[in-house]
Amino acid sequence: MAVCHHIHMPEKPESRRGLGHALARMTGRDPGEGHRVSTPLELLFDLTFVIAIGQASGQLADLIAEGHVAAGFAGFSFAMFAICWAWINFSWFASAYDTDDWFYRVTTMVQMIGVLVLALGLPAVFHSIDTGAPLDNRVVVAGYVVMRVAMIAQWLRAAHDDPGRRRTALGYVVCIGIAQIGWIATAVFELPLIVFVVVGPILYLIELGGPLFSERRYGWTPWHPHHIAERYQLLTIITLGEVLLGTVNSVSVIVQKQGWSTDAVMLMVAGTGLTLGLWWCYAILPSGPVLAKFRQRAWLWGYAHMIVFASVAAMGAGLHVAGFSVEGTSDIGAVGTVLTVAIPVLIFSVLLFGLYSYLIRELDRLHVWLFAGCLVVLALAVMLALAGATLGLCLIVVMLAPAVVVVGFETIGHRHEAEALGRQLTE
Repeated sequence: MAVCHHIHMPEKPESRRGLGHALARMTGRDPGEGHRVSTPLELLFDLTFVIAIGQASGQLADLIAEGHVAAGFAGFSFAMFAICWAWINFSWFASAYDTDDWFYRVTTMVQMIGVLVLALGLPAVFHSIDTGAPLDNRVVVAGYVVMRVAMIAQWLRAAHDDPGRRRTALGYVVCIGIAQIGWIATAVFELPLIVFVVVGPILYLIELGGPLFSERRYGWTPWHPHHIAERYQLLTIITLGEVLLGTVNSVSVIVQKQGWSTDAVMLMVAGTGLTLGLWWCYAILPSGPVLAKFRQRAWLWGYAHMIVFASVAAMGAGLHVAGFSVEGTSDIGAVGTVLTVAIPVLIFSVLLFGLYSYLIRELDRLHVWLFAGCLVVLALAVMLALAGATLGLCLIVVMLAPAVVVVGFETIGHRHEAEALGRQLTE
């Protein structure tokens, strides 16, 4: 991921993305390019993450249903970082250097293969954590090796074609290489979990610090603020697909056991309503306009989204657990099942309001009240579960938490945002 203050203006993209089939010079895209949107290749690339996120969500649901909550959370945290970081590495590079020539397309395909290999390795990661065996991340690391061979090739190409940012590109190559050697070592030596708890954070710091070091030490790459904001919104939508999948899994179990019933309809409404409500809430963030003026705010904004994506995927897992509960194969009970959905909704809400305040640099009092409303609604859902209410009813109440934010924004909050955004953009 990269932040840009002093921008070397490259040649116009039309001159590089014409009808010819020769390699284009990777001199960097224009960060002020008009009508910059996600490309079909980027959308195709994102499809691989549907599989990876689905694997992580499904594994989490299985372990929670078995009552192995701590192991599920640990495996899910490891998996979602690996998934999100792979997507971030590609997306920020693409925003700055997408040439869309044959070499760029081939290296993108290689990275897609790497993502699929990563996804295939996730069950082994969860199983090893659940059983207390040494962390089995060999297939996941192999997927990363595949992705990073392509990524390093792209950065070396940028270093060759863009002399003004050569040191930045080579900085990325070095940081990516060091981190990957570390991950290969963890796979080869099959570290016990207690050892990985010490070594893992060091590797995470190298991963997260690499872009910061390269960009701030050697200069900035020309990512496009509105393009990158759209890319993050699209991955949010893809992750919301897991909420719909969890809904379908739950409803299908009820229909198979009981036929269509009130509970089945309520679960369908709750899952669909949560999907729409969370998407609507996310759309409140004024990411593009703020990042266009204050590009340095992209670091925290971009990194924090990994937790946003994880919270949404965890909601899908929670709804899947609801299906296990109805089927009678879950060990966590009704209250635990409701919490598997309510807690991710709470985390998503905290991040939403936090990111909004970070971007705008203001704390809107209305948001305090809206957040309090979310808490009350979520607490009510848990209390209803404690009182013996049906699972469908409890999840309908959970669905109302993001609805509180939507109603508040559409009636009053949109005016607050327009005023706050006006103050920020006229500074």
